[in-house]
Amino acid sequence: MNTTETSVKMVLDRWFGSIKNCNSILESLTDEQLEKEIAPNKNRGIYLLGHLVAVHDDLIKLLDLGDKLFPELFEPFIKSPDRAVAEIPTVTALRGFWSKQNEVLSAKINCLSVEDWFQKHTAVSAEDFAKEPHRNKLNIIITRTSHLQYHTGQIVLLK
Repeated sequence: MNTTETSVKMVLDRWFGSIKNCNSILESLTDEQLEKEIAPNKNRGIYLLGHLVAVHDDLIKLLDLGDKLFPELFEPFIKSPDRAVAEIPTVTALRGFWSKQNEVLSAKINCLSVEDWFQKHTAVSAEDFAKEPHRNKLNIIITRTSHLQYHTGQIVLLK
């Protein structure tokens, strides 16, 4: 394994490890616990779960791997703050979306070659990518891993 392959493997191992960690925490929480606020006047666990599904759904588009699975989650969980949208999916539904989303995204990620990871993502123009080649698909996984870990740290406070 060369240095580039090792680097990609390290990043993807951290991504999949972070998903596994988040899954363990989510499985340890009841639906009722996920309905609670992380702290007084802060986001609820249900909102953070929906937010993670919506952000990871966007990842499919950013990595140019197809269409979103749950585009209806953009409005209530990315565009709007918690409680701004009156009707959101139930915790049970969001758990199912999370599971399905991880299954599909994992399969798509595992189909990418090492070279694919160093190609531009869809939110950067070809001109900008030529000037800033670090704005690639692997960098998106790095930033989304940090995002996932941040919110997992919040969700664990519900225990």
